[in-house]
Amino acid sequence: MPRKERVGVAGPIGTPLNLAGMVAYQGGSIVSRTLLDKDAGTVTLFAFAAGQALSEHTAPFDALVVVLDGDAEVIIAGKSSRLKAGEGIIMPANVPHAVRALGDFKMALVMVRG
Repeated sequence: MPRKERVGVAGPIGTPLNLAGMVAYQGGSIVSRTLLDKDAGTVTLFAFAAGQALSEHTAPFDALVVVLDGDAEVIIAGKSSRLKAGEGIIMPANVPHAVRALGDFKMALVMVRG
């Protein structure tokens, strides 16, 4: 009898993922896709159309932003950083932060609820 393959949110467990390819740009919008949502944290992919932004806010948990495609400005506690594909930044819990697309850009957001 064939062994039943376990399937996760994005496909068979253990299969490599093209994260940037899992969320598509939509003009004038921010598109998101949740890959994992567990008690310990979440992993969410975002595709920002050029000029779109998440206004300044705080979150009760630490988070890691990893840019998958394009360029973005991330502002944490008033300090601006420009990030490009392959770069990331940690956003500490309870510290004001914002994200702005400098062109079309995609990111993975890993939030740790610990």
